[in-house]
Amino acid sequence: MPAPQDPPEPRRGLVLTVLVLPLFMALMSVSIVNVSLPAIQQGLHASTAQLQWVLSGFALTFGLLLVPAGRLGDVVGRRTLFLVGVALFTLTSLGAALATSATTLNLWRVAMGIGSGVLNPQIIGLVQQHFHGAERARAFGVMGAFIGMAMAVGPLLGGLIIGAAGPDLGWRWTFGVNVPVGLLTLLVAWRWLPREDRHPGARRAAGGGRARTDLDPVGVVLFGASILLVMLPFLHVTDAAWIWGSLPAGALALLGWLAWERRYRGRGHDPMVDLALLRERGFAFGTVLILCYFIGLAPSWAVLAIFVQDGLGHSALVAGVVTVPAALAGAVASAAGGRLVTRWGRPLVAWGAALAVAGQLATGLVAVLMGDHRLVLWALAASFVAIGAAQGLVIGPNQSLTLAAVPIAHGGAAGGVMQTGQRVGAAIGLAVGTGVLFATLGARDWPQAVLAAFLSMSLATSVALVVAVVDARRRRDRGESLRGAVTGPRSLDTSPDTSPDTSAAASPRS
Repeated sequence: MPAPQDPPEPRRGLVLTVLVLPLFMALMSVSIVNVSLPAIQQGLHASTAQLQWVLSGFALTFGLLLVPAGRLGDVVGRRTLFLVGVALFTLTSLGAALATSATTLNLWRVAMGIGSGVLNPQIIGLVQQHFHGAERARAFGVMGAFIGMAMAVGPLLGGLIIGAAGPDLGWRWTFGVNVPVGLLTLLVAWRWLPREDRHPGARRAAGGGRARTDLDPVGVVLFGASILLVMLPFLHVTDAAWIWGSLPAGALALLGWLAWERRYRGRGHDPMVDLALLRERGFAFGTVLILCYFIGLAPSWAVLAIFVQDGLGHSALVAGVVTVPAALAGAVASAAGGRLVTRWGRPLVAWGAALAVAGQLATGLVAVLMGDHRLVLWALAASFVAIGAAQGLVIGPNQSLTLAAVPIAHGGAAGGVMQTGQRVGAAIGLAVGTGVLFATLGARDWPQAVLAAFLSMSLATSVALVVAVVDARRRRDRGESLRGAVTGPRSLDTSPDTSPDTSAAASPRS
């Protein structure tokens, strides 16, 4: 029998359509900006530091808001926060398109990050709320397929727009394309996304009275400060050595946040993140895995694009074309992974991580071994396909397995924690991967530098592989069925207000 939060069966496809539209828009926007930076620098006479903030300002606010926005959606309603996030992202995209200086563009990009940070955790929370069991895994697979398509479409569309409209006007349209997509999303979401009869994470007052909200403002500030301090050195906002002092400060802030959440819980309140989630083995393993995986994944695409453009002398459009087969392979693998994860469980993620390591090593070797620039493009595209396919077998399936233990009432906050791990991992990975590339380039040629960069990335991906193997063995030793790892009901015993997924047959706790 469906859980009370489910929409009527015929509307499931409509709900998923509503959710993937803004996901596609936001990710396509990121990949378009990557190929638009030279045109932005030319059109607005931006300095290197200002250009860096086009990326860093967005990444910073995006990463800071994921967990607080996820918790807010759990408390006040995910549909409401979804609409607010889409509207804000659409409006700020228009502002970025009309920016008259590098400073105003960066302010709009910071605001775009806020919109994206509000929007994204609601998507995961709504999938948790409206899809169950194997159907949920397939929904995450469809979302992964759209992620792959967005990564393929973004660079191509950006290159075509700038080529057709010219650098001065073209970069503006790379932001402007978000506006019609955002307006369409608002229209269909208002019409098709089910209204919520109650606030998913609100607690009932004593005696069954009116539900009360508990937003944990101190927890929000402490967590935001810790993420800000951890991410800051990896965003290249300055080359000063003092910036690395923010890492131990961030660790202290994180410890302070954990202590506060425990104390807040002890006083009978609902903390921003229920620490019982962090003690749940399946959730903890999956979050650490995706953090390590993104440290290796994020710089792979960036280093390849830099090599094709600066090392081999090709255009941004050519760099985008080289990655298209990998992005399409990721889309196909994501759709397949959403179905296979209910049969294979965590071993599927382990095989995906192993494939990523093989693809990274192969791409680095191709850069060294292929001397003919005409052949190296084809060889790079072929070796990079493994990295794209691996992405489809890791991200969506890991999401399904990791969130299987999360009650519906905590879906947004839990999704925010996972996505924060991805953002922090991506920031660290981009700093390390590109840092190794340019540091090696000072003493070696381009092929050797690319090999060194991909070797460093493969180390992080290998750690993700080890985590996947350890978790797979843990599940096997506990006698957990593969299907149960995705579809079984879960509850957190320390959370009296949770609403566990009861739509599937019982199975062992992961």
